[in-house]
Amino acid sequence: MIRAALCAVLLLAACDDTPAPAPPPSTLTQAAVGHYCGMALLDHPGPKGQIHVAGRPVPYWFSSVRDTKAFTLLPEEPKTIAAIYVTDTGQDPPSWIEADRAVYVIGSDQMGGMGAPEAVPFGDRAAADLFAKEHGGRVVAWSAIPADYVLGGTEASHDAH
Repeated sequence: MIRAALCAVLLLAACDDTPAPAPPPSTLTQAAVGHYCGMALLDHPGPKGQIHVAGRPVPYWFSSVRDTKAFTLLPEEPKTIAAIYVTDTGQDPPSWIEADRAVYVIGSDQMGGMGAPEAVPFGDRAAADLFAKEHGGRVVAWSAIPADYVLGGTEASHDAH
């Protein structure tokens, strides 16, 4: 009887489909190297990103938000994403914010860490609007960053105005 009750409890626990809480953002250190460029992130200016994948103890690091978004679009990359963070450039110093909570200025004159046009993230819409007014571009949500802006060439990025 006790075994049957224990089995029932274990089965119920195994059926719990409550998603695990997202891991917190990792601290950016000299050991953080860009997933695509292989360079130390602290050596590059501009917004950065990190993606936490289930079963992987350290995040994938990115020297730009464009690379961070590209990771989510490329079929060969893992899809078991537990959390995505980008730097909130409206904070001084920049802090980490969940990617889907930020708004982004695309098509501005701001270049990313690798010298390509960047999707500049902000935790505050008013700060993003002011940045767009001063640097050009338009404000969009994470889900509205166009694939061709991220995966296309520099021309596609500049056409996002």
